[in-house]
Amino acid sequence: MTRREKTVAELRAAGKYMMDQGLAWGNAGNISARLDDGNFLITATGTFLGELGEEDFAECSLAIGGNSPVASEGTGKKPSKEVPMHAAIYEERPEIGAVLHASPFYSTMLACAGETIPSGLFVETMYYLERIGRVGYHHPGSAALGEAVREKAKSANVLLLDNHGVLVYDVNVKEARMALQTLEMACRMVVEASGAGISLNRLPKTAELDFLERSGYRPRRKWEL
Repeated sequence: MTRREKTVAELRAAGKYMMDQGLAWGNAGNISARLDDGNFLITATGTFLGELGEEDFAECSLAIGGNSPVASEGTGKKPSKEVPMHAAIYEERPEIGAVLHASPFYSTMLACAGETIPSGLFVETMYYLERIGRVGYHHPGSAALGEAVREKAKSANVLLLDNHGVLVYDVNVKEARMALQTLEMACRMVVEASGAGISLNRLPKTAELDFLERSGYRPRRKWEL
């Protein structure tokens, strides 16, 4: 199996997982992964993440800002219109291997509100949600949205897109998928606890930092301030 074939298989599995776990719905959302040559594969426009076929991807070039789509397997498929923000992440973060954009119910609810999402709720939030950024509203697929994402790319691995959805990116498809599911679980806890009158106990930042330094999962990320 070639690297491209493996990447397609990983993205197809991630799309099905997202749909099965309620992390995506309808034909909303788009996912991508970096290839060895610096280009990236992204889902084609109008595709259904839960039933992605091998031909439902387009290859895009980073060399000219991600705006030169190449049809997958000669099918003539057009890439998702959200290419600008995917390309911005790959260009600004060379260690990133996958980008997932979706509109999970609870995460999108908080993206449409002014609420903050605490990272110190449980182990996975400390690990995956260490830095959550927020991007103001711009029309989906616009160059303005791509540039707004670019501005926040180095300061977080999870972005709430105001009145739109979420963008999660990590070193590979598996880690990005886990971050997306962790985000949705944390948002659900915040929303349901608030409705039930439950006050969530949040770990102090000192405990979070100690966990990140000593957990041994992987080296600490280096963030731009």
